[in-house]
Amino acid sequence: MSPIFRRKQARAPEDRLVTLIRKPGCHLCDDAQLVIEKVCGDLGVPWERKDIDQDPQLHDQYWEQIPVVLVDSEQHTFWRVDEERLRKALTD
Repeated sequence: MSPIFRRKQARAPEDRLVTLIRKPGCHLCDDAQLVIEKVCGDLGVPWERKDIDQDPQLHDQYWEQIPVVLVDSEQHTFWRVDEERLRKALTD
């Protein structure tokens, strides 16, 4: 008997969450935030911003990759955020 493959069930935009992990004074972080604001605004997806200077665990985990973008608590990308890739991740 062959295994049955199930496709991930699509989630409504309002049930998704994008997290930007950043630090102050980071120009790549500012660029990433602009992309996140645009894509999340277009799709109605909530997003949040976390500062590695305020959270030692985030600092230890991500300090070499800032900015880091999480989608639903899973790492999506770091350093540069591609608008189309983020949009696709949120609509698939």
